[in-house]
Amino acid sequence: MFTARCILGTSAKYLTSLPAQRQQIKLQNRMSTSLRSVAAVCQVTATPDKQANFSACKQLVEEAKGRGASMVFLPEAFDYIGSSREETLSLSESLTGDTISQYSQLARKLEVWLSLGGFHERGHNWESDRRIYNSHIIINDNGEIISVYRKSHLFDVELPEKGVSLKESAFTIPGPSLVSPVQTPIGKVGLGICYDLRFPELSLALQRQGADILTYPSAFTVATGAAHWEVLLRARAIETQCFVLAAAQVGRHHEKRSSYGHALAVDPWGEVLGDCGGEKPGMVLVEIDLEKVSSTRRNMPVQQHRRNTDFYQSLEKS
Repeated sequence: MFTARCILGTSAKYLTSLPAQRQQIKLQNRMSTSLRSVAAVCQVTATPDKQANFSACKQLVEEAKGRGASMVFLPEAFDYIGSSREETLSLSESLTGDTISQYSQLARKLEVWLSLGGFHERGHNWESDRRIYNSHIIINDNGEIISVYRKSHLFDVELPEKGVSLKESAFTIPGPSLVSPVQTPIGKVGLGICYDLRFPELSLALQRQGADILTYPSAFTVATGAAHWEVLLRARAIETQCFVLAAAQVGRHHEKRSSYGHALAVDPWGEVLGDCGGEKPGMVLVEIDLEKVSSTRRNMPVQQHRRNTDFYQSLEKS
């Protein structure tokens, strides 16, 4: 028996049970001789203060490791959330800068894998165009960067009735391609970031390449999160029959921006295993049982029932 749970704050005294219908989750080991693979899905409240953000994330990673996690997932913009375009650009770094160096050292020291869900990475032509990538970085337990995915779909949205106005493309370069799922201690992880969640083609492409787990580290707005966050994450899990892990930003970052929170873990059947709520930083700890992926796909072989690409394009050709 393993209990998925949300830990608010960074002390055991903040241990909070999930609602009764989500509290007790029976999970099996992948193999009778294997150790449990535990993932920690975190939510934080990033501000423009990079060092304060690192300190808060470091505490979460340390606690997750202490509670048995072999991989820790941090959200989009874990490094900072700027209060203006100018501040956002000025705080950005390269992959060889201080921020990623600190996280590499942390991963190596704790011997834990890290999913750094959305790093403000200076573009290859930074000196001439002052544009950045939104980069999802996987660091192994030796502190090595083993994969970098640059966000493909940029969040350009005007919802005046919801008070939402964001234009990510004004300073961000769209990533050139998807990256192959990464073999990790918890399974093969397919990488997305936030707005990518709305594009099922991406999740299906990762599933076809062997992903057991999809991850969508995010900084959803309060309005779009309340309307779409959980239903989209559960849909991606159901259609791919993958675990879905979604670290999240939560609360007020500065006077201009707040995030929805609710860091979520979903199983291949679409059941929510853990929800960190919409108020405080914390984490969801969840065991990843890859046999659940296999049995779900075996019992309902959706991918085998899928028709070939020409079938789905037949309307376009008619």
